[in-house]
Amino acid sequence: MSKRPVTTKSDPETTGHEWDGIQEFNNPLPRWWLWTFYLTIIWAVGYTIAYPAWPLVSGATQGLLGQDTRADVAAEIQRYSEANAPVEAKLVAADLNAIAADPELANYTQNAGGAIFRTWCAQCHGSGAAGAAGYPNLLDNDWLWGGTMEDIHTTITHGIRNTEDPDARYSEMPKFGADGLLEPEQIDQVVQYVLQISGQEHEAALASEGAVVFTDNCAACHMEDGTGDRAQGAPNLTDAIWLYGGDQATLTETVTNARFGVMPSWTGRLSESDIRAVAAWVHSRGGGE
Repeated sequence: MSKRPVTTKSDPETTGHEWDGIQEFNNPLPRWWLWTFYLTIIWAVGYTIAYPAWPLVSGATQGLLGQDTRADVAAEIQRYSEANAPVEAKLVAADLNAIAADPELANYTQNAGGAIFRTWCAQCHGSGAAGAAGYPNLLDNDWLWGGTMEDIHTTITHGIRNTEDPDARYSEMPKFGADGLLEPEQIDQVVQYVLQISGQEHEAALASEGAVVFTDNCAACHMEDGTGDRAQGAPNLTDAIWLYGGDQATLTETVTNARFGVMPSWTGRLSESDIRAVAAWVHSRGGGE
């Protein structure tokens, strides 16, 4: 049987509630706190009546004041679009290779192009354009489809290997293993040869056999010396820059099942001035030719 708690004259009165021998003091909140709380409720109700607040099926209540934050944002965007219209028109009319030499266009493309890149391109190429596995590094001078202003502009405009733009850059590596074009031992041989020409550790005997396999099956795109062909998007296999990786396991996977990276066409998603701005920004990162 639990004992009743001992109370003193200094204790406040209780609410009469008791649970497991614990009583609740009747200690009301200060009046100023309560009135402040009530005022916040009144303010909240008034705010939801005056301003957009309550979500509906296809929108939200507009409020008695008729304020529309979406319309405010649209008006602000329109204001900046009108302010930038002259320099955008100048950018569209300019020769691609003359953009960097024009102080006004160079300044505009560095700001606008950087913002466009971070909005639309950073998801694949990284916030700093350094790329990732399967997504090219745009800071170096190793370009699958060319790094001139014209090349970069064309790549952004039409994309790579997509089905939405008939002018997209297109090439396709055969699945030498999956489609039975090469035997497993031939794949091992050509992988060792690629390791050899890229300056990595390799098995000399297999690499010697792989040279023949490479000449018969790979040289048409990657060239006889393995330096690649930008016009076909065929990478240089003799350097240390790899899009998917250059170790033995990754090379074996590449030869066996091939790679087929896709880049969307940005025509219709970005304006011509936006495409030129981001092309100039990418070109200026240090790897542009």
